[in-house]
Amino acid sequence: MPFKIVRNDITKMQVDVIVNTANEAPQYSSGVDTAVYHAAGEEELLAERKKIGWMKEGDVAITPGFKLPAKYIIHAVSPCYIDGTFGEEELLRGCYSKSLQLAYENKCESIAFPLISTGSFGYPKEEGMRIALDEINAFLMKHEMLVYLVVFDTAATKLGLNVYPDLEAYIDHHYVCEKRLEEYGDEHFNSDYKQEALSSVYEMDRQWVARNVKKPRGLEEKSIAKEMRSLEITHSSCKSSCLDMSMDEYDEFVEEKDSVIQERIKHMSDTFSEYLLYLISEKNLKNVDVYKKAVVDKRQFSKIKNNSDYHPDKGTALRLCVGAMLNLDETKDLLARAGYALSPCDKRDIIFSYFIENEIYDITEIAITLEEHDLPCFIE
Repeated sequence: MPFKIVRNDITKMQVDVIVNTANEAPQYSSGVDTAVYHAAGEEELLAERKKIGWMKEGDVAITPGFKLPAKYIIHAVSPCYIDGTFGEEELLRGCYSKSLQLAYENKCESIAFPLISTGSFGYPKEEGMRIALDEINAFLMKHEMLVYLVVFDTAATKLGLNVYPDLEAYIDHHYVCEKRLEEYGDEHFNSDYKQEALSSVYEMDRQWVARNVKKPRGLEEKSIAKEMRSLEITHSSCKSSCLDMSMDEYDEFVEEKDSVIQERIKHMSDTFSEYLLYLISEKNLKNVDVYKKAVVDKRQFSKIKNNSDYHPDKGTALRLCVGAMLNLDETKDLLARAGYALSPCDKRDIIFSYFIENEIYDITEIAITLEEHDLPCFIE
């Protein structure tokens, strides 16, 4: 693939050129800038940067990479984010487009970008991601180059470490059994095996609950029992599970389900666009926050908003589910209105399901995770 999002230290990338988030003055500041100078060799790189002199926001310049694995460094002067009304977007777009053009002119075949301006310069991360994707995709429509978007910060790394053990188990639970059915057919997947597989999944889920449910001291066993009852409802018929409930629990369960059903009936005929806008309003969210969090272009969201019959591709629909911070039921319902479903045989769907189910509404982290599983991030 010509474009990848990776979790790495940009100073260790084996590419022809890396992009550094540079200062206007011939000196280095905090963040990526400091890391690049330290890795390349401060004195040599600073001497070269002084030859370039003062640069304006949005300008780019190239120097040797010195001690870095990369042959070159492109210094892109990142805009400081104020409130989005001072030309920040145009300047940030320039950092990407000019860097790519400069790399092309220097016959570079590979380039690595940080997520420019989204650290100490304050640019909102999801908006910065959308701009990066826009400019990189526009360039790759006309030119051949391997482009990396490198995300490496304390928060992202910590999140990655926390997510991965459970994510891999989640994929195994929800993917392997269904994949076996797909590959070998019903004759190799009889009812006994199905029951055994379901029991295995139930046991793994039970262990996950016991390991991860965190409740106030003294309520641990009761809380886990409650979670286990919820799992029973999921893994067996509601009828048999409800037999274990007290009357109060049963009434509460029925009332909750009836409420959800009645609400869905009211919006049963809604199209994807109509139901999305309803959910956004119901959650007291702003359209602008949703499409930015989803890394969806404003113009595309306008089409969705103004055309009740708009049909998004599945990737866009999934990202909007994340942007609107939907739960898993809401996600399935919204996707169905565009003719899609979350498939247990599609790893991308399972990864999105995991993040949504665990309320991790971070599209950058999802994109990195997809890439780390050799899946296209936002491409249908």
